[in-house]
Amino acid sequence: MRIGYARVSTQEQDNAAQIAALRAAGCGRIFEEKVSAGRWHRPELRRLLDQLREGDVLVVWKLDRLSRSLKEMLSLLEKVQLAGAGFLSLTEVVDTTTAAGRMMMQMVGAFAEFERAMLRERTRSGLIAARQEGRIGGRRPKLTARQQQEVVRLVGSGEQTAADAARLFNVHPSTIARLLAKARLGSQA
Repeated sequence: MRIGYARVSTQEQDNAAQIAALRAAGCGRIFEEKVSAGRWHRPELRRLLDQLREGDVLVVWKLDRLSRSLKEMLSLLEKVQLAGAGFLSLTEVVDTTTAAGRMMMQMVGAFAEFERAMLRERTRSGLIAARQEGRIGGRRPKLTARQQQEVVRLVGSGEQTAADAARLFNVHPSTIARLLAKARLGSQA
């Protein structure tokens, strides 16, 4: 069975042209949605994927109606494949029910994997360069070095409890707990 998916980004847009194309392509059932592709919550798409059975074909008018991100597209197509179904995009003529269509999607997947590897490599190089320049990643400490020393002194001497110190310095109690644990480790070394 051919199952169509039509999506427009806003309530004001009309998906009549998509639906007409999906019907002309022989879709017996069409799921419609009016939501941005960037949103994670697309209930109709989820319902469609849950109902896909072996031998079904998910049909879209255009690839970007299914997803705007290659990573998500590949994830969705993997779910389609795991269901034993095929995928057909009418505009780009991507058809995974044929050997050529499956090969094309494998090539797209290989390029996506290559891009992810290149991104990891560039990120790693950037982090190494930043460390060599003395920059350390992560969030800035909530407390200055002097404030940290004061917290350790106050709690260590018993003048304040850890909870009182957290309120006094306007930080979460876990910040104080981490600071005290770090101070204990430093004193043991």
